[in-house]
Amino acid sequence: MRKSLVILLPLLLCVSPVYGYKIRYAEQFYRLYHLHFNRNSDNTMENIYWLEQALEADFCNPLYALARIEHPDEWRHYRYLFKMHVNLKLVEMYRLFGSRYDKRAAYFFNQPWKESNLESLDTAETLYRTALIYWDEAVRWAGKLRSSPHHLEEIQQWEDEQYRIETGELDYREIIGDDLRRLGRVREEFQAMDESTY
Repeated sequence: MRKSLVILLPLLLCVSPVYGYKIRYAEQFYRLYHLHFNRNSDNTMENIYWLEQALEADFCNPLYALARIEHPDEWRHYRYLFKMHVNLKLVEMYRLFGSRYDKRAAYFFNQPWKESNLESLDTAETLYRTALIYWDEAVRWAGKLRSSPHHLEEIQQWEDEQYRIETGELDYREIIGDDLRRLGRVREEFQAMDESTY
């Protein structure tokens, strides 16, 4: 009897229902974003999905925020910082995703796959341009924080990002602009290729 109970107990635990909770709030979606050791396209798309959901979702109660909130002005400051930070993360994710399609150089031995390389460059350009949209949003949210006297210690990194945007130390428009210019040069090199190139 005792032996059969020991065997049945783990089976009963496996069959019992597992209760979860619905993800509703921006902070919950943000917590699902994470960096992967192996950064492949699926992982990047997953992160983009969670971050975009975080931008669209409502904020949780200030009691459950990612920083200690004690005043309505701190709550506004926190929400603006959150929006700025998530938009910055989306810039990084779209740029990372675009880099998977960016050829960086047009080697002569790639001429037989010229059309597929050009399609890949078009995809990279679209992803880079999407990153610029999120960059503009991050700059807009950072600008709203310019005159805020509040400072939230728990999310110091976000405060630092805002400072770097305001001072121009962080400028993804320039970085992605460089990516797009290089991509344009590579595209021209691929378009100039023909059978004699290979």
